[in-house]
Amino acid sequence: MSKIVLQRVSPHSTVQDAGRDDGLKYGVSASGPMDRPAFYQTVQLLGEGAPTALEFTMLGLAFSFHGEPAMMAAAGGEFMCTINGIQQSWPLKAQLEDGDQVDIKTGPSGMYGYVRFDRDIDAPTILGSKATNLAAQIGGLDGKPLSIGDVIPLVDGDKITTDINYGEMPLIEPDADIVLRVLPGLHADLLGKGTWQSLFQSPFEISASTDRMGVRLNDPDNRFSAIEKLGLVSDAVVPGDIQILGEGTPVILMRDHQPTGGYPRIATLIDKDLDRAAQLRPNTRIRFQSISLEKAQQLL
Repeated sequence: MSKIVLQRVSPHSTVQDAGRDDGLKYGVSASGPMDRPAFYQTVQLLGEGAPTALEFTMLGLAFSFHGEPAMMAAAGGEFMCTINGIQQSWPLKAQLEDGDQVDIKTGPSGMYGYVRFDRDIDAPTILGSKATNLAAQIGGLDGKPLSIGDVIPLVDGDKITTDINYGEMPLIEPDADIVLRVLPGLHADLLGKGTWQSLFQSPFEISASTDRMGVRLNDPDNRFSAIEKLGLVSDAVVPGDIQILGEGTPVILMRDHQPTGGYPRIATLIDKDLDRAAQLRPNTRIRFQSISLEKAQQLL
């Protein structure tokens, strides 16, 4: 049996698979990869790979490999990687031998990256998935983020494939402000036409307060601070919902979002833009753009 030993780990790094599609009926979010194209690009690189991968955050990770040779692929963002001190291309595919040292470090852009092997990560399946949900503390390695010293066994198991060339998809466009497209949220009408229109008047910034639950936005104009608290009954939320917290802070809900919420949701990112939003680093300027449901479905 092969294994890896983690020697350096970014905060909030986890074990992920495709997630729990029906998790909400059990009171937990689906989880799964923050950047789905990058997650599946590692499958594309391998030809076929294990269903489960390591998701690491902006500061990268380092590990040693032990056991019979195995194929590894890595993708997501723009990171720098060495194997035994030798610089690799990115994204990459490589064969690992017993004792090899893999070191992935911060590159020019991107918040999330993925490492996948041709063998599966040995972790229990909970509610049909091995995906780590840090909020619910289930999946992965006892529901916890990866940490230095973790020993992760790799075992033979099922393989998955993909017929989509995710490598052709750019991370972001070369614009001064990143444009994210949205549909009206459940409470857009409740907040009034002026509040909805204010969403598009000036840019926001990605806050440093970001994790798998949500991406907080800095709003220099404080455009939502005057919203009166609404007596909302908590109901189901979905990834991409833009929720306005009590003090007026907008948050884009992500993969480990709470299953229900009582704050107003003014808009929802279209699915096509959700993975790009996850990859944006703090201080990146973004603008929202309204889109029709028909156009959003065409893009999907």
